[in-house]
Amino acid sequence: MPVSLKKGQKVSLTKDNPGLSKVIVGIGWDINQFDTGTSFDLDSSAFLLTQSGKVGRSEDFVFYGNLKDPSGAVEHMGDNRTGEGEGDDEQIRVDLSRVPENIERIAFTVTIYEAEERNQNFGQVNNAFVRIYNEQTGEELLRYDLGEDFSVETAAVFGELYKNNGEWKFNAIGSGFYGGLSALCANYGVEVE
Repeated sequence: MPVSLKKGQKVSLTKDNPGLSKVIVGIGWDINQFDTGTSFDLDSSAFLLTQSGKVGRSEDFVFYGNLKDPSGAVEHMGDNRTGEGEGDDEQIRVDLSRVPENIERIAFTVTIYEAEERNQNFGQVNNAFVRIYNEQTGEELLRYDLGEDFSVETAAVFGELYKNNGEWKFNAIGSGFYGGLSALCANYGVEVE
């Protein structure tokens, strides 16, 4: 039975699952039917963060344009441009055993592609969630349903994996940003063209 998290709640992944190393972070959403009439394209990303709370280098930002970090620990499984269907809309594979020593946190975010041009925001998104499951067994370990906490935001931090006393834990964050991907990149120290 997976742990169901509330906003701000933290839970250990590895304490009750000794030897856990390969996990899939599944992210999903539905689009409100009373939307802008144009299609939505939500994009998940992962930021590998050092002690400073920033990326050490731009390659530590994993998204549809950079599918894998240099260590191979974090891999984006591909862009879903519609969000159609049940279950995860996008997935990011994490090999906890390969995460570089200098990386303390991995933040999982979602942005709306061309949100301003399409007049779209997270207020038009329903049933957003992040879940983590064991890649080898398929067992779902935790799930965080974000609820309907958003209005005009065009980017959101869903949650983060972090190291604490040799354990990997997950923090359910659920905070929104205005300004889309560029706002997230600025927040996490990624240089953007």
